[in-house]
Amino acid sequence: MTTTTKILHSEIIENVAVVTLNTPGEKVNKLDETLIEEFSSFLDELESNDEILGAVLLSGKEENFIAGADIEMFKTRTTAEELSELSWTGHEILNRVENFKKPLVVGIHGPCMGGGTELALACHYRIVSDHSATKIGLPEVKLGLLPGMGGTQRLPRLIGLQKSLPYLLTGKNMYSYQAKKTGFANEIIHKHGLKDAGISAVKSLSKKKVKPSDKRSLAEKLLEGNPLGRSVIFKQARKKTMAQTKGNYPAPMKIIDSVAFGITNGLEEGLKNESKLFGELAVTPESRALVNLFFGMTNAKKNPLEKKKREVRNLGVLGAGLMGSGISQISIKNGFHVWLKDQEIDQAINGKSTIEKELQGEVDKRILSDFEKDELISIVHPTASYDGFDKIDVVIEAVFEDLNLKQNIVQEVESNSNKDCIFASNTSSLPISDIAAKAKRPENIIGMHYFSPVQKMPLLEIIKTEKTADWVTATAYDIGVRQGKTVIVVNDGPGFYTTRILAPFMNEALLLLEEGASVVQLDRAMKRYGFPVGPIALFDEVGIDVGAHVADTLSAKFESRGAKTSTKAKELLDAGFKGRKNKKGFYKYESDSKKKEVNSDVYSFFGGTERKRFNESEIQERLFLVMVNEAILCLQEGILTKPVDGDLGAILGLGFPPFLGGPFRFVDREGAASIQERMEKLKEEHGNRFKPADLLVEKSEKDELFYNE
Repeated sequence: MTTTTKILHSEIIENVAVVTLNTPGEKVNKLDETLIEEFSSFLDELESNDEILGAVLLSGKEENFIAGADIEMFKTRTTAEELSELSWTGHEILNRVENFKKPLVVGIHGPCMGGGTELALACHYRIVSDHSATKIGLPEVKLGLLPGMGGTQRLPRLIGLQKSLPYLLTGKNMYSYQAKKTGFANEIIHKHGLKDAGISAVKSLSKKKVKPSDKRSLAEKLLEGNPLGRSVIFKQARKKTMAQTKGNYPAPMKIIDSVAFGITNGLEEGLKNESKLFGELAVTPESRALVNLFFGMTNAKKNPLEKKKREVRNLGVLGAGLMGSGISQISIKNGFHVWLKDQEIDQAINGKSTIEKELQGEVDKRILSDFEKDELISIVHPTASYDGFDKIDVVIEAVFEDLNLKQNIVQEVESNSNKDCIFASNTSSLPISDIAAKAKRPENIIGMHYFSPVQKMPLLEIIKTEKTADWVTATAYDIGVRQGKTVIVVNDGPGFYTTRILAPFMNEALLLLEEGASVVQLDRAMKRYGFPVGPIALFDEVGIDVGAHVADTLSAKFESRGAKTSTKAKELLDAGFKGRKNKKGFYKYESDSKKKEVNSDVYSFFGGTERKRFNESEIQERLFLVMVNEAILCLQEGILTKPVDGDLGAILGLGFPPFLGGPFRFVDREGAASIQERMEKLKEEHGNRFKPADLLVEKSEKDELFYNE
């Protein structure tokens, strides 16, 4: 029965069919209609051949099992009914897998996501590799969906309600150790042992079925084992979900509904209901926005200048603080050797210690092994000199936002490196052309703007000047992709794109404080609107000193348009307020209490402690639309070259509400005419800073969209 089709290759070893999934021409395997058809045909053959005991499913990709269902399938289906049918097609094949008379074993190495996890759940036995690359997840909630191939039904039945809900509701990853501990995985083994272990498992299961081991605690069993206990679990899940989503995302609540319905009405009815809910969610504007975001992120992984990139092995990182050590950490985890330089060797060693502490946290969570951690930390080389920088391919500078300092460092690097060494500045607002003003090789200079914390924030904003060489942009882009970042490329200018559109948002918050608004109401209003943190809390996190610097850099540009700018960040800084970093900000940081308390001392800069209450919608409208309008101005002025970069930058770098799709998707959804009208109203009430961008007016008059797909 040795067969090869487009995706599946099977061979018989010891009366066991070893099936390898390998989508040709793709880096990852995806669950699509072609794979489902081929797998169905394979099951027909397996069923009719009495000599074969069962099958083990493996991946032919080096570091990937199945990346999930192919989202491209959504593009050809537009109605809830069509999308429900798509889900049901998946149910039919996985029901067949679950009820198959011969044992079906899956061996997982690398990411196993979405439909891949649901396939694994339907199989009779799951083996995972012990490698840090192996992670299991149901990330559909991040697309505004629920798992549509049995995930909301089979995962709770396998590992229990309380263990499964966090994975279903957040889309977080389950690593190998967690997979074994929860009961998802029957075995953990080295990746090279998956095939032999799978064959052994099939042979054992053909003689005697293995009942899944229940890893739940006694308390979990008692609570989940009766209707009253389950109702408590679902009630708490709904309460927590509503607190986190503010009602802006329909998918999490539908996931809870789907799980609850299946537990009450049985697997068969649960699967039917899951398909129905999947279709309903897939046509919501929130899901459409999140799916478009997914496509944008996927496309951003492809380097548009791929053929011009140069190979990079060695990176120099200047500045061993949190930003520099964060950049170093994501670099060593993706194959780069790093020379971590600071003014004093002790500071550089402290930076390396920070990285080691972060990696130890991953060891503690069983994501990395001790050996992997030691191997990674060995390729960080702390230094206080430029010795060896002649062999460095790219230097990433992450020092203070001081133009003279950065210009001096450029000259130092040029004197101590080879002629092809790229100099990348991690500035958040200073124009790259200013940093390169005294450079011998300005064509080698580029901006690589990372976001803090670097290990978690997904965006890299690359800033090129008129003099930046294409191969330099291509190489910087490649580094970002290898570091696991979603990359956008923008043109140079004060604040580039992300800082440029954040500045008026933060400025408007300060102006509202000057008008009498309270810190608490401003932050609460914007969190309810969908931002992860409010603007005032963000001031404290980023640093009031950074806010004052950005305001200084950009105020001339905004004032030239007749925009009113606040000077309060500078006044606060002069009085010693820097935010969380010195425990003196808009909020108090001395207490261990998780609940934030406002530092009422700041109100002395804003007219006193007596505050007035604003209509929440006014706060949201003013802060949100001034940011959207600035994004359109960036496209109008050529800072952005395409809308998708603006949407990715706003969402992934600044926390713009993902369910709204980004500034440009939002305008397309609402209509340019509607946004123009709202801006004109704000302009009448509050002045020229709300003057609609000419490009917005043009789109409104021509009834055009920013996206034409």
